Amino acid sequence: MSTVLGQYGKAIVRAVVAAGVAVSLTAGLAVAADDATEDQILRALTPKRLTRSLSATPPADTAKAAEEAKFVDQIRNRTTRSLSIGEREQIAAIAKDKPNIDLEITFDYNSATISQKALPSVTALGKALTNPDLKGTTFVLAGHTDATGGEAYNQDLSERRADSLKKYLMEKFAIPAGDLVTVGYGKTKLKNPADPTGGENRRVQVVNMASSKVAGN
Repeated sequence: MSTVLGQYGKAIVRAVVAAGVAVSLTAGLAVAADDATEDQILRALTPKRLTRSLSATPPADTAKAAEEAKFVDQIRNRTTRSLSIGEREQIAAIAKDKPNIDLEITFDYNSATISQKALPSVTALGKALTNPDLKGTTFVLAGHTDATGGEAYNQDLSERRADSLKKYLMEKFAIPAGDLVTVGYGKTKLKNPADPTGGENRRVQVVNMASSKVAGN
């Protein structure tokens, strides 16, 4: 997913923590990772509300939404490594217009263990995902790396780190496994191709796969 600005993307707040879990599914404003708060994450992941006068959806869009929902339902409870390249790209295509935030989570060296430094941001994420406004929604945790190292190594690393974040959220915040879909992209989708080894490429992107809500609903 090369950098994409969906309707909501322009309002997205990005959290930056030097991570290890590489192009953004969508793009937005950058915020220092240590400053990421539950409220910022919540606002970034909340679908844009449509007014009722604008809520009439063309049949083609309705069909597309139904098809996307069916696909997302099919990949719930799938393991990260079971996803094919085609399925990973389909997730990317659907996610490009969805509310999202980048969390560049740090991990212990050459491992998938979340670092102590990253825990405040991960905790803020857990609280946001269990907020009543988002609870029960399906989220994609997309792991990315920078361009250092081989493709196979980075693919495995991005998957393990996305899985590590999912496990933490399940254990600490009791988020159902089916609500968290993990996918790894290795170094195939650099956020900053101009600086392929830059820290901004090492991240986990969280995407709310829900559609926009109608105001009042």
